[in-house]
Amino acid sequence: MRKRAIFAVTAAATALGGFTSPSAYADEVVGDVQITNVSVNGGKNIVVGTTDKTVTVSVTATDPSGIWDADFHLWRGVDPDNPDGYITPNENTTPADCAASSATTSTCSKTFTFEPDWWLTNADAGTWKVAVTAWANDDSWIQRNAYTTARLQRQSQLTVNAGPEPIAKGRTLTVTGKLTRANWDTLDYRGYTNQPVKLQFRKAGTTTYTTIKTVYTSSTGGLTTTVTAAEDGYWRWSFAGTSTTPSVNATGDFVDVQ
Repeated sequence: MRKRAIFAVTAAATALGGFTSPSAYADEVVGDVQITNVSVNGGKNIVVGTTDKTVTVSVTATDPSGIWDADFHLWRGVDPDNPDGYITPNENTTPADCAASSATTSTCSKTFTFEPDWWLTNADAGTWKVAVTAWANDDSWIQRNAYTTARLQRQSQLTVNAGPEPIAKGRTLTVTGKLTRANWDTLDYRGYTNQPVKLQFRKAGTTTYTTIKTVYTSSTGGLTTTVTAAEDGYWRWSFAGTSTTPSVNATGDFVDVQ
């Protein structure tokens, strides 16, 4: 039986890592400490398949006395004092890993592991706010409850098959495929229903794909359409993505037109 970690799906009512109480979520500055940058997964969306994914969250902060520690959590909802859900860093990243770039400035990092086989559910996909706190050596500190946001997405896959091949010029070519995405509730990939996917063609000897038409996926994520074979080239499906699922292109399928 799969287990679910309560911290990922319930409202905050207990301490979150370095945050001592719900009231600690309010923005606050004590002293001269400043945050200059926060990075989540190197600025990329957090895309998780059916296996664990670990990402790094870091903050660059400055204070005349120098920076000694930082903490983070992800949350969503309207009220930071009563979030709809929150995600905390890995326990083995306390305290943060801080690297000084000068006597006054450091970048401090912690890791988060997203575990589909433990607590991650489909409902967790979407946009999360990033809360960060940084502490200076003189005991001053700064806290921002929503300094930036992070997008957590279900990994997508897209296939294509064009046939028959080879095919005579002017004959009807059938192009099929399937759009699927990670299902964190069942630990497999399931069809992504009713999504617009572009059919694209790249003429042999060129490098650019051109969109021919848009087709919507079936109830199982399936794609099928027909075109007239005109010249040698590669056919692929291209999905633009959604807030919960990243964009993906199928690997082009070459068709020899005779």
